Amino acid sequence: MLSERDKNVILKIIGAAVAVFIIVWAFTGDDGKKSSVVNGKEELDKIIPTINVNTVTHLPYPDIPQPLDTKDILPDIKSEYPPQVNENTPSYIEIFSSTEKAGSDTDGWLTEVAKDFNNAAIIIDGKRVSVRLRGIPSGDGAEYITSKNYLPDAYTPSNELWGEMIASRGVKTQLVQKRLAGNVAGILISRAKNDELTAKYGAINIKTIIAAVANNDLVMGYTNPFASSTGLNFLISTLQTFNNSNLLSDEAIAGFESFQANIPVVAYTTLQLRESAKSGKLGGLILEYQTYANAPDIRSYEFIPFGVRHDNPMYAIGELPADKMKILNKFVEFAQQEKYQNLATKYGFNGLNEYQPKAGKISGDMIIQAQKIWKEKKNAGKPICAVFVADVSGSMDGEPLNKLRRSLIDGQYYIGEDNLIGLISYSNDVNIDLPIAKFDLKQRSLFAGAVRDLQAGGSTATFDAIAIAMKMLMDKKAVGPDADPNLKPKIFVLSDGKSNTGHSLDDILRIVQDLGMPIYTIGYNANLPELREIAEINEAVCIDADTENVVIKLRNLFNAEL
Repeated sequence: MLSERDKNVILKIIGAAVAVFIIVWAFTGDDGKKSSVVNGKEELDKIIPTINVNTVTHLPYPDIPQPLDTKDILPDIKSEYPPQVNENTPSYIEIFSSTEKAGSDTDGWLTEVAKDFNNAAIIIDGKRVSVRLRGIPSGDGAEYITSKNYLPDAYTPSNELWGEMIASRGVKTQLVQKRLAGNVAGILISRAKNDELTAKYGAINIKTIIAAVANNDLVMGYTNPFASSTGLNFLISTLQTFNNSNLLSDEAIAGFESFQANIPVVAYTTLQLRESAKSGKLGGLILEYQTYANAPDIRSYEFIPFGVRHDNPMYAIGELPADKMKILNKFVEFAQQEKYQNLATKYGFNGLNEYQPKAGKISGDMIIQAQKIWKEKKNAGKPICAVFVADVSGSMDGEPLNKLRRSLIDGQYYIGEDNLIGLISYSNDVNIDLPIAKFDLKQRSLFAGAVRDLQAGGSTATFDAIAIAMKMLMDKKAVGPDADPNLKPKIFVLSDGKSNTGHSLDDILRIVQDLGMPIYTIGYNANLPELREIAEINEAVCIDADTENVVIKLRNLFNAEL
């Protein structure tokens, strides 16, 4: 038996342990990490006085170069998009294919078809024939074709919207097969949210989902309609929701703006969109059914089909000679065999065959105009306020800084003029090279002039520079006669990722988390893991600039974010 004194000691120990547990639990999340109880603005104000900041004046660029033609910014296709399958005979055709079917594993259906076709020793007009299959995103493939940079013999994008667009730009196209393998675009909604919306709106479809977003009953995101087949389909479907007979009408545009005002994420990539959904910030996102069928982590979402079908049509491109047309027709026939359609089904294609779109055919000219409307109206009256943060430390000297200058001067043409843009550079100290202002012709010229003048030397205080960029953005939202609390702040860091002086990521991590500003990182000869870590804090993206297509990457990023 314990004495009364021993019982009291034990009770005191238990009480102390409980008290400690409560204190620790209150200060941490359920994963044992510190919760974001920090006030980001107050903590930022404490850090700013410890950073050396200079204001630097630059002359405007006297004659900004004209935007590069699309043909000139497309990378060499042979290095950027090498074939998944090479021809093995002198008589062959080359096919551009969207990547969800011309990749590997479950994304490699057409890759396997092409390999088997080449091994089948097929004879046409006395000659053995084969195919070269080049996996390339539908939008990029369309750009190579319309710019005449590189013309394949055939093109199989995800959907017919791209075929209509290239035809409207003067490229002769012939629809050889409407469906190689069936697929559908869809909106994914969590089951709990689906039940909630069903109770309020009845049947769940594209129209009721658009209404739910406009009414703040659903938070969702989608992908860039300049680059993504599903994103382009979603844009067209959204405009049609407001006016099915004329998606370019004032009614459709006004409806789109009201909808877009409640969209927090237009993602650079599908991966970025899925990461935002995993974080719990989105109740809905868009995806193709074939991807959905092969992704167990998102099978808890309901799939609601929308828009045109993604049935992977096949087009002949240009004036295809008769012998090449015979090879194309034979390849299409080969892919339609039961064996390969069963393989397509195994890999997630041919699902939801019962779904049929209600809208009719849409012209390529109308699709192109819809993209322009999206670029102009996607911010829905809430201008983007962005600061570019350029690393000019000694490790950037030479080719990395030359690439940075070129990519920013060429890429700035894709930044909308209604946005507010600033520029800072950093090494040991931080230089404010261009205070934030509307990106009109004057600001654009000053931006280009400041970029032209960047010189490398010194150490790398990346996180000091990010702190100053956050301060500039906070002030622009809240301080001064032109302050606007509706501005959407963003930071773009261009660096080699080798921070070695000043504050650390740990010093500013919780500030970045609390303020919620996305930080997009662009790496030049870079330590990409560190830059990815910065970008992942608030579900932004990291781009590797050490490729030929850096301007294309920046264009797609700026189209989506600026």
